[in-house]
Parts: sequence; structure tokens; C-alpha cells
Amino acid sequence: MEPRLNPFTNPVAGKVLKHLVGAGQALADSTLPAATRELVRIRASQINGCGFCLDMHTKDATAAGETPQRLFLVAGWREAKVFTDAERAALELAEQGTRIADGTGVPEEVWRNAAKHYDEAELMALVTEIALINAYNRLNVILQMPAGDYEPGMFAH
Repeated sequence: MEPRLNPFTNPVAGKVLKHLVGAGQALADSTLPAATRELVRIRASQINGCGFCLDMHTKDATAAGETPQRLFLVAGWREAKVFTDAERAALELAEQGTRIADGTGVPEEVWRNAAKHYDEAELMALVTEIALINAYNRLNVILQMPAGDYEPGMFAH
């Protein structure tokens, strides 16, 4: 499978991706736990059907020490006992934020639950992480980016 356009050689994509990567670096520098960031990326990518991002973020999470059991259970996090209450709140916020087009927005109870576990800076990082992964998902799905060839760290600068 070949992508519709190659974002790695396209000059417009190069400029845009530079800024998206910069936003991701700012999030990496936040106090939001790296494991939470990866779980959120994976869950949003599952919802959006982004194979490219699922390939990347499951491999990055594994390379960072995440367990296969937790990765296998991300889609069924509600019934899984392997996630902390804070991670569960982040996953719920990620689902609601990703499904905004369904017309319900983010319910107040979901926001309040996340706010019980994360301070304002972490909440802003979490919301931005959800927005950023959704942007990446949409780029990759629209371009039909193939999945399976990602190696952890291959996009590190």
C-alpha cells in the first residue's frame, strides 16, 4: 500500500509536521505521565482506525516498558483491572474528546473525574495530547499511510 501523498517529501507537510512535532515535544516535557500519553494516543487511534499511529504508539509504548497485557486491553479499559483510576479518567476523556462529532461533547462528569486526578497543567497537556493525536490520525487516515514498518525512535530528532 502506498500513501496518497508522501508527507515525508511534501514541502507543505514538512512545514506543518515541524509544528506538530514541536507541540508533541512540549507535551513530552509536561508532567503528564508518558505512559498515560501513550495510552491516550493508542485509544484515540483505535477509535479513528489509524493503523499508522497504532503501529507507532504500541511499539513506542513497548519500547518504554509498557506491558503487552495493558496494550492488549486498551480497547476494553472499562472492564480491565490493569489501569489506574487516573489512567481510566484519561482514557474516558480521550474517548469523549475523540468522539466530539457524535454531538455529546465532553460531559461534565468526565471532565470532573479527570480533574480529580490531574492538575491544571496536566489537564491542559492531556487535552492537547488528545487534540494532537486526533490531528495525526486524520492526516494518516486521509493519506492512507501504511502501517507496520515503524521502528521505535525512527522519527526522533
